[in-house]
Formats: sequence, structure tokens, C-alpha cells
Amino acid sequence: MSANDQAVVDTTRDYYDSPDADNCYFHVWGGEDIHVGIYLSDGEPIRDASHRTVRCMVDALDLTPSSRLLDIGSGYGGSARVIAREVGCHVTALNLSPVQNRRAREMNVEQGLDDKIDVIDGSFEELPFTDESYDVVWCQDSILHSARRDQVFREVDRVLRRGGHFIFTDPMQQSDVDANVLAPVLARIHLPSMGSVEKYERYARELGWETVALERMPDAIVKHYGSVHRELSARKSELSELVSPAYIDRMTAGLEHWVTAGNQGALDWGILHYRKPA
Repeated sequence: MSANDQAVVDTTRDYYDSPDADNCYFHVWGGEDIHVGIYLSDGEPIRDASHRTVRCMVDALDLTPSSRLLDIGSGYGGSARVIAREVGCHVTALNLSPVQNRRAREMNVEQGLDDKIDVIDGSFEELPFTDESYDVVWCQDSILHSARRDQVFREVDRVLRRGGHFIFTDPMQQSDVDANVLAPVLARIHLPSMGSVEKYERYARELGWETVALERMPDAIVKHYGSVHRELSARKSELSELVSPAYIDRMTAGLEHWVTAGNQGALDWGILHYRKPA
């Protein structure tokens, strides 16, 4: 990994490992998931919407108890627990934040799932697994943090068995967006660009993958970050015992940038599903 790529990994890890970020994400998002939810109504709890995203992704796959699934960028491991509990298959949850991974391991034990889930500290740009070792690779809203998104795809291809599936969600940019509109969002994630459906489709074609489904839901960005913004604002006093006021202010401003860019048509989000040739 180049020095620049490692710097991006270190910046992301340091951010999510900070007490402010950990406490904010854990308590505001509901303690299981930190990804974008699919909302059916205004005011729906973040946790319910987030679980609906997991449900939609599980329903798109033909998982069995013998399936081997790798979740890259697994956060607090909520998706891994849903899959392990409902399907009964083994899940490897790889994530670069030791702080999040510690919480994930604790919850796995509390829910009696530690025998079905392995939590691994690591980066998805250099997966510490042998070739063709997983039937499914799963990812939610994490690839945007990579400086080498094409490398993430190559690593996924390497560890996927023939005929295996890669299903993921990601906050993305529209392909023809004004750079000035995106600038505040990019500053928030400390990267010069975001992925797009067109870029991810190109990476998939270069690897010879089949597109199983593309379900684009750009409005989900506005609904989700708007919901998180309202929750954070409503609970500011309560959270101030766990999270510094300065962090809450920065997070609030960052969420406003996401919502503004989404309302201007600059952002995209959805469920992307590919299959490696048999």
C-alpha cells in the first residue's frame, strides 16, 4: 500500500476510533448499524430504516447455512449478526476500527453469535484472506472512504469464489456534478472524489462480472442524513455527556452539507449487486 493510501486508511481509522465519533455513531444510529437506511415514512426510527436496508440486501441473496460471507467495513457488526442469526451461516466481519470491533465482539457474545462471526481488524484494500474463499462479499457505505476503490474491487474479486456475489451500498456522486457543490462533502470525508454508479459499473466490467441488479435510491441520502441531523439536534443536551459540543457542531454542519448536496441532485445511493463468472 502506498504512503498516500495508508494515510487515508489511518485518517479514517483515527476518526472512527475517536471517543466522540464512537459515542455519536453508537448512540445516535441505534447501536447496531451505521449505514444509510431505507425510509418508508418521515420520522421513522433510524434503527428501523437501517434494518430495512439489511433486509433488502439479504433478500437479494440465496444464502444458506453453508454459505461463507465476508462483510467488509462491518462497523459495529449489526448486519453480520442479522445474517448469522437468520441464515445460520458463518460471517467474517472485517473492519479497520479496533474500537468498533471491540463493541462488535462484545455484542456478538451477548447475543450468542460469537461462534458464527469472526471479527477481523483490517483494511479492504489488502484483504487478509486466501483466494476464492467466500461465496458472498457484502459491504455497506464504506467504499467511499477508500482512496483506491478500484483496488477494493480487485481484492473482492480475488477472495470471491467462482459464481460468488458482491453486494454493496455506497454514498456516491452523480457523474456530471458540479465540483463546487461536492466540495463541502468531500472535505468531510477527506477525499478528492466519490465513487459513482458509472465508475463501479466500469470496475465490474473490467473484472468480467455480471450485473445482477442496480437499485438506485438517491433520495435515501437526504432522508437518512436529514433524519440523523434531527436526532442529533433533539438529543444534543443528552449526548453532551458523551460527545464534545465541538464534535456535535461539526457533525451537524457535515450532515447539513450532505443534505444540501443531495437536494441539489449531486449525490446518489443504492444497492449494487454483481456476480463473478462461474
